[in-house]
Amino acid sequence: MRTRDLRFGLYADEQGLAWVRELVGEAVGCRSARIAGETLSTDTLPHSGMQTADLYDHLAEQWAAEHPGESGGARRLVELRVHVTCSLRTWRAVRKAVLAAMCPAGTAPHVCRVPWMAM
Repeated sequence: MRTRDLRFGLYADEQGLAWVRELVGEAVGCRSARIAGETLSTDTLPHSGMQTADLYDHLAEQWAAEHPGESGGARRLVELRVHVTCSLRTWRAVRKAVLAAMCPAGTAPHVCRVPWMAM
């Protein structure tokens, strides 16, 4: 087994970030995997020097389109990388479970609780 990353761009406040962390924890907990840590990038992405806002700015635009007239409040653009020790097969299953939980409506029109992008 090796450590692999689950990588998400999010437009979230602390509650939204906690919700995503909880979804990841639940998906990892019911499989033969463990969370080895996490990296939260708010300004510059590791290994690239790219600004978080440059890569994920469309998530703030998504929030504004889905919530016209509402303030984003304490939401901010972040990248959450959760380091998971597991096999490739398990990593794929965990990723699939987290994505399904973040977007249970599938392809039908809906409003995301936390606008997100998976890498």
